[in-house]
Amino acid sequence: MANIFTTSIGKKVIMSLSGLFLILFLTLHACLNAAYLWSPEAFDGVCEFMSLPIIKIMVPVLAFGFIIHIIYAFVLSLQDYKARGRDRYAVANKTKSDGWASRNMLVLGIIVLVGIALHLMDFWAKMQLREFMGSTPVAGSEAMTMTFKCVWVYILYLVWFFFIWLHLTHGFWSAFQSMGWNNNKWIKRLQWIGYIYCTALMLLFAAVATKGYLVANSICC
Repeated sequence: MANIFTTSIGKKVIMSLSGLFLILFLTLHACLNAAYLWSPEAFDGVCEFMSLPIIKIMVPVLAFGFIIHIIYAFVLSLQDYKARGRDRYAVANKTKSDGWASRNMLVLGIIVLVGIALHLMDFWAKMQLREFMGSTPVAGSEAMTMTFKCVWVYILYLVWFFFIWLHLTHGFWSAFQSMGWNNNKWIKRLQWIGYIYCTALMLLFAAVATKGYLVANSICC
């Protein structure tokens, strides 16, 4: 069992599984956020549902998934850098890793991580953390207004979504490849699936942020 966590293949499989788990979480998160597109009141209802004890159990599970993914990302990047220099992600067909994103997954991951920290300050700290500390939490729709009132914050979120998209579109098919789906036919299919799926996911996040900006600035109701 220990070899799963220590061998190069085992590390890549664990990182791949944790990455796919986080993509699944992003999908759920995007679908819940989509309630805001219907109305701020609907979004508040979703936030109240998310505050239920049974849902809160998922918070440490999610945090554990992030920690595992981050740790193995640094370990594998350091290991691959020592072995191959800038060619950090070994693949069966090198033409599949010639893109900028594939050569800079660690950099993209760090940018995404910084964005997550700021996102937690904008929402989690004002909502779940306040409730945990015994204070009155800010309503979800109010947090949206407070966050996206400033146009520069809105633009930064859109830029962040773009970096997440770059990270996910490579990470999606790369995760399956690390788990053995590495023939040319499946890699090509997984790349297309990844581009379509991750693009739709980030567009949904961007749509919610855009409505947040419009509502916060009384451009739409």
